[in-house]
Amino acid sequence: MSRTVTPVADLVARARARIEEIETADAIAMVDDPDVVIVDLRDVRERQRSGFIPGSFHCPRGMVEFWVDPQSPYYKEVFGQDKKFVFHCASGWRSALTTATLNEMGFEAAHIREGFSTWQAQGGPIEFPPDRHD
Repeated sequence: MSRTVTPVADLVARARARIEEIETADAIAMVDDPDVVIVDLRDVRERQRSGFIPGSFHCPRGMVEFWVDPQSPYYKEVFGQDKKFVFHCASGWRSALTTATLNEMGFEAAHIREGFSTWQAQGGPIEFPPDRHD
């Protein structure tokens, strides 16, 4: 049976048309800004393999709506801060969809348009988790 589905690329394009997108170079300049929280939506394995933005907060994409909502039993205090929240994934697709959803919830957020994929190429700092020997 064949199903008609909206291509995910279309959903991403629609999201991008209504959210704030930040260029990689501008995001790099925000790394040390105490009024900005960079949120990494990537899977933990992506962070281990590719590294992560120093000081970024890891929030798996599947939990973000629950962690942002103060009425949720999973709420994380980090999202209650009066700061600018900038989300990212690897290429900007997951973070575009996430940012659009959060904005619909009334949570102001932006995302890094091209994601982590361009971060290192443009000179952004990267950290790696400590090696585990357990």
